[in-house]
Amino acid sequence: MMVHFINGEYINKDDVSVSIDDRGYYFGDGVYEVIKVYDGELYTAHEHLSRLFSSAEKIKIDISFTESELLQVAKELLTRNKISNGQVYMQVTRGVAPRQHNFPSQEVLPMLTAYALETKRPLDAIEKGVSVKSVIDVRWLLCDIKSLNLLGSVLAKQEAKEANCFEALLHRDGFVTEGSSTNIFGVKEGVVYTHPATNLVLNGITRQVVLRLCNELAIPCVEKEFTLEEAFNMDELFLTSTTSEIMPITKLDGQPIGNGQPGLQTKRLTEAFNLQIPVSKMK
Repeated sequence: MMVHFINGEYINKDDVSVSIDDRGYYFGDGVYEVIKVYDGELYTAHEHLSRLFSSAEKIKIDISFTESELLQVAKELLTRNKISNGQVYMQVTRGVAPRQHNFPSQEVLPMLTAYALETKRPLDAIEKGVSVKSVIDVRWLLCDIKSLNLLGSVLAKQEAKEANCFEALLHRDGFVTEGSSTNIFGVKEGVVYTHPATNLVLNGITRQVVLRLCNELAIPCVEKEFTLEEAFNMDELFLTSTTSEIMPITKLDGQPIGNGQPGLQTKRLTEAFNLQIPVSKMK
């Protein structure tokens, strides 16, 4: 029986219930994080939890737990659910209150929920690469907040799925922003490019890891916008996320990128990423 965490209590999954008056249900009024687990260990947990607090602060939610307490919750969920490789999901909403658009009174406390899942690494896709579909970015202008308002991303991901693609490559005013649930990188003549961390993209944790790895490997990396047209002409494209890690993009709208195979810089970054993970975690 899977165990979830609901505002201070560990509860069996089948006994979990959420009020219809939860503002997350009505308005998507909340924030969330997904932390990767390798061999029973939380990866970049501090970075994820720091972003959770930052996202909450940006929409004026006061999380009633400390980062240390949330870290302990995550570890306890791994233990209770016997998770070796997978992820921990955490979500904070503004709380339960009668439906009205403005914030409820200060007596209404935020609602924290969390759970852990066993999942496998997408090693086959990382090795072979994936196809993506270009989709116009119609999301709101605060994409730097990891909020529950994901309808734009949901529609983009579905459009990609209907085209038999792994992900949507979003573009706004002709410039590539990110994926529906990933960050996007391009490589041209050995230089790595990605959209700067503005309000138009989420500053992904794996994105930050890639920037660090580029520095360590002396791979030139520029946080600069590139156009959709330039994306088609990149030598390499790849996407990053907590669950996708570093994944080559071999086709965009059915057109091969480079030679249609994972590129050299993508492979170098993947190898460097894997070196952070002991052999026992590679399964």
